[in-house]
Amino acid sequence: MKIFEIREMSTEEIAKRILEDQKNLVDLKFQQELKNLTNTAKLHAVRKDIAKMKTVLKERQMQEAKTSKANK
Repeated sequence: MKIFEIREMSTEEIAKRILEDQKNLVDLKFQQELKNLTNTAKLHAVRKDIAKMKTVLKERQMQEAKTSKANK
């Protein structure tokens, strides 16, 4: 997933997607332990997508804090 795609999503959509990807990551790790995972690069991609989404959420939180502090 590209960062510009994530930035276009709403905060609620990102949070929902993070939860889904975290569950997917657990399943992928389980498959890897059972030697059923054929595409191991998918683990890396899912972890990176989660990190990107968390980064965008943190940026939005910091921007909100900055604007609320400026309004006081």
